[in-house]
Parts: sequence; C-alpha cells; structure tokens
Amino acid sequence: MIGGSKMKNSQAKYFLIVSDNHTDRDILTKIAEVYQNRVDLMIHCGDSLLEKTDPLCERYQVVEGNCDFPGNFVNEQLLTTSVGQVFFSHGQHYYVNFGMSDLMAVAQKNQADFCFFGHTHQLKVEYQEGCLFLNPGSISFPRGKYRQIGGTFAIVTVTVDRIVVNFYDRRFSIINELTHEFKR
Repeated sequence: MIGGSKMKNSQAKYFLIVSDNHTDRDILTKIAEVYQNRVDLMIHCGDSLLEKTDPLCERYQVVEGNCDFPGNFVNEQLLTTSVGQVFFSHGQHYYVNFGMSDLMAVAQKNQADFCFFGHTHQLKVEYQEGCLFLNPGSISFPRGKYRQIGGTFAIVTVTVDRIVVNFYDRRFSIINELTHEFKR
C-alpha cells in the first residue's frame, strides 16, 4: 500500500529511496515508521551519519557516503529482486557531480535495472538503456532547482511493464509535478 490505497497490481514492487540526511536521524525514523510496511525495500544512498549498530540500519539498506565514518558501511550494493537488479551507491566514487558516464558504466557492468545514488543533494531521474537512474535529492539539505521544497525522497513503483517514480517532501506529501512514468 502506498498513500493509503490498496495495491492495484499484486505483482508491483515498491522501493523507497532516501539520501543525504546528514545527522537528521529524526526524519529517517519518521519515514521508516510511515513506510516500513508499505514498501518492499528501503534504501539509503549515503551520508546518513548513522552508526552501523543503529536500529535504523535494520530497516534501511545503507551505503557509505563521503561524510559517513569510513568502514561503517559498504560503498555500494547490488541486490537481486523479483523485478530486476538494484545497484546503489552514494555517487562520489563515480564523480556524479561531473556527469553520469561513470555511474552508467558501472550500472551496465552490473546489469542493473535500477541505479540509485546520492551525493549531489539534487533530485534527478532518467531512464536510459533499460535502467532507471535516480537521485532522491537530499531529505535534509536540498540543492539546485528544487531546494525550495525543503527535502525530498522517492518511491519507485515497478510492475512488469512500467516504472513510476514519485517524489515526496518531508511532510510525506507527493509532489505531483515531479511524477515520472517509464515503459519497461
């Protein structure tokens, strides 16, 4: 269930992606409380500043960001799901501030269907060569064109034939003008 409505397609999978909270643990707790039973997978794309023993790490799949304590988390993860390969990393190792080519190359190498990343604090979504590339933006310190929203995270809904990306603000309100739909 997303947004209180029942799933229309029992085969749909839901991924929640958040990044760059930079010590704002409260927002991660609130997101987890609201969505933990509504989504199939919760991913944190780094700069959480959580300790690996933090109970939130049992709810989120977490990778290490450039501001995290070195060695707390792995730099990247590749997960196999029923709807495809999910690759995620913070993004700094792939120079995402300067373009997407390095990240696209590693996604292709890993045969990823979904590639999630953080680091830039700017939301981004595009679908190229059968792979969804998504940066949820920073939940706490947004930058760029959408910084006035005050922080964002994303929920990706995946079915056999489509992918829908919805961005949400810190009050868990959907930002309709940022909804994207792609055919698989």
